[in-house]
Amino acid sequence: MPKVRRCRQYGCHTMVEFPNHYCTEHFEHEAEYLESRQRWARSHNSEYSHKYNTVTRNRNDDKREQYNFYRTKQWVHLRTRCLERDHYLCRYCLIQDVMTTAKTADHIIPIEANQSLRASIDNIADICSKCHRLKTDWEHSYYGTGQGNQLKDVEQISDLMVIVYLMNSEKGGN
Repeated sequence: MPKVRRCRQYGCHTMVEFPNHYCTEHFEHEAEYLESRQRWARSHNSEYSHKYNTVTRNRNDDKREQYNFYRTKQWVHLRTRCLERDHYLCRYCLIQDVMTTAKTADHIIPIEANQSLRASIDNIADICSKCHRLKTDWEHSYYGTGQGNQLKDVEQISDLMVIVYLMNSEKGGN
């Protein structure tokens, strides 16, 4: 018996034989679909991965060490403790009287600014994706973190209320 799958056309439940993706009624989309898959594969090949890993992720020894820290059992344990401590709620949103679920544990003072605090549970807070984007942008401008930036010698801020105020004031263009 030949292998079959459902037609990729939305709402069509006709079964088609491998290697086709569309039934005879919608077969005109087959070439376009295969071309889009090839474009995707070309853009996500090993050369792309190599460039991402060498240029962005592991651009120097400090970044390589930082990335490897996030792959340790110590970080997994810290992250789990932090998420459970904060009940999976974004602490930055809670300061603004908004309840948002959080799946990310974030360093309050970034690792680039202070390596010694990377394993401190007191320097880790739950954060939602919206606040994480805002905080990352703020860290780039305040601490000088991020690719292509130069670290600045500034006072380290660990008070979440102050960080929320600064994140939101920068978002507003102040």
